[in-house]
Amino acid sequence: MKWLNKLFNRNDAMNERDPNQSNAYDMIGGDKTIKAIAEHFYHYMATNANVRPLRDIHPQSLQDSEQKLYEFLSGWLGGPQLFQQRHGNPALRARHMPFAIDESMRDQWLECMGYALGKSLKSPEHQKVIFQAISTLADHMRNQPNQS
Repeated sequence: MKWLNKLFNRNDAMNERDPNQSNAYDMIGGDKTIKAIAEHFYHYMATNANVRPLRDIHPQSLQDSEQKLYEFLSGWLGGPQLFQQRHGNPALRARHMPFAIDESMRDQWLECMGYALGKSLKSPEHQKVIFQAISTLADHMRNQPNQS
């Protein structure tokens, strides 16, 4: 878990990665693995009825969304800062504010991500650590009160 914690303590203003620094991006297989995560994520979203509400808030074509997830994950996991280079600061919460994100929507997103990580990452430890970290991020995206 230290490798992921170290990654999160890096300078967010960094536009380029340090190729001499080992990080999550390298440990999980780099670009090919990141692309696989994004592909599996959106395939799951598109084909599973239990995440239909999440699918419904996305554009008809998921291609752009998949590309943006790939770009974001690349930088978030310590690889090239593709999202930042192409779109500026991720400012994820602000970018998602137009969408009603409650616990159910968060859980649907995490279901897709859990599937994608399980299909794309060989190491159960890497799956666990990344899922825990991304769960915190997903929870931060909620902008609707809990339903009682």
